[in-house]
Amino acid sequence: MADNIKTALITGGSKGIGYGIAEVLIKDGIRVAITSRSSVAAELAAKTLNELKDGYALGIAADVRDLASQQKAIDAIIEQWGRLDYVIANAGVGHFAPIQELTPEQWHETIDINLTGVFNTAKATIDALKKSEGYFITIASLAGTNFFEKGAAYNASKFGLVGFTQAIMLDLRNEGIKVTTIMPGSVASYFNDHQPSEKDAWKIQPEDIGQIIVDLIHMPARTLPSKIEVRPTKPGGK
Repeated sequence: MADNIKTALITGGSKGIGYGIAEVLIKDGIRVAITSRSSVAAELAAKTLNELKDGYALGIAADVRDLASQQKAIDAIIEQWGRLDYVIANAGVGHFAPIQELTPEQWHETIDINLTGVFNTAKATIDALKKSEGYFITIASLAGTNFFEKGAAYNASKFGLVGFTQAIMLDLRNEGIKVTTIMPGSVASYFNDHQPSEKDAWKIQPEDIGQIIVDLIHMPARTLPSKIEVRPTKPGGK
């Protein structure tokens, strides 16, 4: 049953940036549904998040590469809470290798999750966001404007994501939906099998991205920061 409590979907929300965003949103009084390809990971993360505020987290197994899976996740959120106000398209993967060694499987997985997955998330959520006059936010990367060696697949996906997000921003603002892409630099997360440690203290922290999203949500309705680049204050911890 719908009430006045705002609700968010975070794809890839069981750990890393997505989980950090979820923590900050819940503390701001927003219910959060997190998705993961693993039902165990999604439910375990939601259980921990509910310790912050009981009943404010929902874990859903969903694969952004599958439009039907995304739609099923949205149906579950609407059934549970009756509304969807914010979508954070965060799910991502990275394969880094020179083109000579990059496999077709790595290429397709990177594009399918990082770019097509956001398309699927947008298609599945637009109707609900129109009703709430909500917000669609993508987590891109500075790799969406800065290319680098061994980054063919990742650069292609993030360059595409930045362009995609800016284009749909122009489409959806006519429907009352705000759209923003956030482009972080180095983040202390589990991305690409990295294990965060004290050595990552100089990096952007996942909760920092969450704070940016809360700030966006509370911007005046007339104001739309459509693209945000964010970097560590001191590169490499200098």
